[in-house]
Amino acid sequence: MRLLKLRAYLKAAHFGPTMIVTSISFVFGTILWWEGPAYVIAFTVFLGQLIIGWSNDLYDYQDDLAHNRTNKPLVAGTISATQLRKTTFIFIPIAVIANLIGPLGIEGGSIYLLGVGCGIAYNFYFKFSPLSPLPYAIACAALPASVYYSVDRTPPLWVLAGGSLLGVGFHFLNVLKDIEKDQISSIKGLPQIVGKKVSAVIAFVLICGAILIVLNR
Repeated sequence: MRLLKLRAYLKAAHFGPTMIVTSISFVFGTILWWEGPAYVIAFTVFLGQLIIGWSNDLYDYQDDLAHNRTNKPLVAGTISATQLRKTTFIFIPIAVIANLIGPLGIEGGSIYLLGVGCGIAYNFYFKFSPLSPLPYAIACAALPASVYYSVDRTPPLWVLAGGSLLGVGFHFLNVLKDIEKDQISSIKGLPQIVGKKVSAVIAFVLICGAILIVLNR
């Protein structure tokens, strides 16, 4: 039963994307620090990503019910909204403190937490706005920047540009599977406004652009 609960909490945190972001932070931590602190950085980043994922599922609960998304733990009933809300409120101060006192430090931790704030702002506001790519652009540049600032280095422009393009590309890619249902629910982010085909093209161009920037740095 406890294992099922743990799996439900991880799934509600959008485990796949959470681990991608965590892994990226580990890579930068290994490059700019060394393997020991990199594990701690990855863990503190993981905590921040939990807050983003959980707040997303809490906010979307009624919409997920309306569309019978039984793959979501709240809809499936493996955890309750009350349980997830309590856990989220417990983890918020833990994530904040861990990032500020960990290897990222005050400066790097604050920059990463700005990215977490962008993720939460997307869940509650920007998801419904034509400016929906903005939080992704900021958050995905803030992630590598936080590790650079933790070692008193200014992040190269190619790192910031590549991160932003990759983040926005992922935003367009991520909504493709639910774009019709989102439109029914009056979720009017930029991908929902331009439609599925255009979003797919934009995602491809942005992700390719990010790869080219990294390869030609």
